[in-house]
Amino acid sequence: MIICKSEVELGFMREAGRIVAETHRLMANSVKPGITTRELDAIADKFIRSKGATPSFKGYNGFSGSICASVNEELVHGIPGDRILNEGDIISIDIGAQYRGYHGDSAWTYGVGKISDTAQRLLDVTERSLYAGLELIKSDVRLYTISHAIERVIEDAGFSVVREYVGHGVGADLHEEPQIPNYGTPDRGPRLKPGMTLAIEPMVVIGERYVKTLADNWTVVTVDGTWCAHFEHTVAVTPDGCEILTTLEK
Repeated sequence: MIICKSEVELGFMREAGRIVAETHRLMANSVKPGITTRELDAIADKFIRSKGATPSFKGYNGFSGSICASVNEELVHGIPGDRILNEGDIISIDIGAQYRGYHGDSAWTYGVGKISDTAQRLLDVTERSLYAGLELIKSDVRLYTISHAIERVIEDAGFSVVREYVGHGVGADLHEEPQIPNYGTPDRGPRLKPGMTLAIEPMVVIGERYVKTLADNWTVVTVDGTWCAHFEHTVAVTPDGCEILTTLEK
């Protein structure tokens, strides 16, 4: 069942989303050569809690971090630790915050210092695919129309769409229905309705789309070792479009 949120619930989600967006702004200023992913995690955790929220990921199914920090060939669910960021790396940081029982969820991929042209193009295409999907969201549009728009941007650029991991509904639970693949046939899937809240999150690989999970049972990496990017916003469906809840640009 896809849950449509009341205006009161949306108010809580707006605040959760604002906290996530502010945390991302802090991460953007903190990502630099020489910092560890554990240090980034501590910065984010302290900030989220200072805003009266709690990190959504901390303890979720046993996850030890407050953020997911995935570097280079790591796609998602990277556990913060002693890994030091180096000049030219890219890092995908996934942040969730729970405020008064409701979650905001957003991921962004950052370059560490000066990055290669190929890495920059990967980031640009992934971000562009996210907004191509968001531009089509409004009441009565079928969900996989959004998925198809994301897929077209990625594959037209010569990159690959990861299929094992998808976007999702979000609200009182971090993961709700529906599942939202980043590929699909337009004009298929459930119809969007006002009040639905969705986490749209393209995950893109330079090389082949295949991924595997490391021995820590969390970190997902590309099989061929090529780099990947992950961009995500939480949005609320409106009659004529969508409201991005995890941005400071209103």
